[in-house]
Amino acid sequence: MKQEIKLPEIADNVVSGFLSRILVKVGDVIEKDQSIIEIETDKAATDIPSPIGGKIIDIKVHTGDEVRVGETLMTIESEENEKNEKKVKNEKNEKNVKNVENVKSVKSVKNGENWENGENDLNSLYVSPVLHDSPVLYVSHSLHVLVPASPSVRRFARELGLDISRVKGTGVGGRISDDDVKAHAKEVIQAPKIAEFAGYAEVPDFSKWGPVDFQPMSRIRTITAESTVNSWQTIPQVVQFGKADITEIEKFRLMSKEAVEKAGGKLTMTAILLKLSAMALKQFPKFNASVDMKNKQIVYKNYINIGVAVDTEQGLLVPVVQDVDKKSLTQLSVELSGIAERARKRKLTSEEMQGGNFTISNLGGIGGTSFTPIVYPNQVAILGVSKSTIEPVYMDGQFVPRNMLPLSLSYDHRLIDGADGARFLVWMCKVLEQPFLTWL
Repeated sequence: MKQEIKLPEIADNVVSGFLSRILVKVGDVIEKDQSIIEIETDKAATDIPSPIGGKIIDIKVHTGDEVRVGETLMTIESEENEKNEKKVKNEKNEKNVKNVENVKSVKSVKNGENWENGENDLNSLYVSPVLHDSPVLYVSHSLHVLVPASPSVRRFARELGLDISRVKGTGVGGRISDDDVKAHAKEVIQAPKIAEFAGYAEVPDFSKWGPVDFQPMSRIRTITAESTVNSWQTIPQVVQFGKADITEIEKFRLMSKEAVEKAGGKLTMTAILLKLSAMALKQFPKFNASVDMKNKQIVYKNYINIGVAVDTEQGLLVPVVQDVDKKSLTQLSVELSGIAERARKRKLTSEEMQGGNFTISNLGGIGGTSFTPIVYPNQVAILGVSKSTIEPVYMDGQFVPRNMLPLSLSYDHRLIDGADGARFLVWMCKVLEQPFLTWL
């Protein structure tokens, strides 16, 4: 029987990706779970496996396409039992309809098709039963939030220029009505106005002054550009500078690196900073939080995940090391080596790119005396690390050569005051000067 393979849900809050590679061709006979395409999303390249085996008879997408969750990728000739599959689909669709009260907008439920009489306005909302058991919970394309609303209510919100995912529903199960949309519109009108992004400036015709070449931005570079612009516009950022004497901890690193290498890792200053940053986040919980301005609250996290910026040929990637505080320095060194290698080979999964509370960006291997890193969205701080140098330091009545490491801490001034930033960085510098506070 002929079956369509559709793009499954890739990760939380991801509804689309760019097709970077097609790994099969028409006529190929593939097995279940065999990789068929590579999707690039949120700075990660992810292989998508086929849920069934069979012969490929049609490929409906092309390299470079933006593909959305639920969109058909290809058609395959499969020998699976057609009756059993139809029975499962019908049972699931019946269950979906029964579980939603007052569903007047559902005209038909038919094998993963979108509703609202065939309407599929991807610029505002995207619908797919792949994302949720209920076929009338719509996803806001801008925020990727499940929204219970009828098509007429969603259309009404669009006509008013409102993001329906921000409307608070008062109906059963949070269902949104026309009155809810009107109430939200009133709140928007009465709310204090803030400056909005005026749009990107148009560049001049540079060819008037000489020859030029045009190259499209890669997907990774585009995401990085948009993310940094968003961060710079929405987060009031302050930068604190400091220098840490790492003379003794560098001796510790050289003395301990062989033991770590036997475990399969590499003991780097970044690995040491990972461990120390986790200690610092416990000491200063404000730095392990997020600012929720919509609800006027601070989200304190009881876990410590730290992102590490990795320089790759494709651009800057920031994989996240989970539960840093629960791992030894040896474990972190091994994990960091593996995650950096996968980043350079574009083998990171979407899950490895998410959930960071704090970020470390180490440019010491390249050079430079200092820099001001930009805080990532939904975080409140990032630690920048530059190249260490031997400098004369006045100690015990004389100047002695010491290995000094420049650090720069960028932080969100909405939550963190200057005194908080200074205390955090001073604490980090003091701990770096005392290697006995770290362990393998």
